[in-house]
Amino acid sequence: MAIFALILAILFFIAGLAGSVLPVLPGAILIWLGMLIYGILTKFTTLNALFFVGQGLAVATTYSVDYFAGILGVKRFGGSRAAGYGSIAGTIVGMIFWGPAGLIFGPFIGAIAGEILSNKPLDRAIRSGWGTLIGLFGGTIAKLIIEILMIIWFFWAIYH
Repeated sequence: MAIFALILAILFFIAGLAGSVLPVLPGAILIWLGMLIYGILTKFTTLNALFFVGQGLAVATTYSVDYFAGILGVKRFGGSRAAGYGSIAGTIVGMIFWGPAGLIFGPFIGAIAGEILSNKPLDRAIRSGWGTLIGLFGGTIAKLIIEILMIIWFFWAIYH
């Protein structure tokens, strides 16, 4: 049963890592679910409650990174608070109208719109839009690092 559980967990890990770059899949949650399924199938012999709490905090961290990365990118590129709010609104509107592609283009357009609506020059607005994209890219890298560390911790816990 342990081998089947491990194979199943690894499949969830692969889907979860893919979810970090494909916005359709909830990356960190899939990784955590893979660990939970492994725990259930092996009767939690190697994974305890503290492990799952720690992994849950890692999942929460990935979603926090996702939220703050775009805003930090806007700020780093000189964007105003309006650009940050525009980026958030753009993400929501982008998802509604463009699906997964809206997670990339929505914040970019939203940040530009926020700056323009607050009477900032077009070049500054575009720079803020680029900031959201760079923040998104940096956030994706950070999420992948956290998720890889989650997986390493899992293997350490079951083989240590």
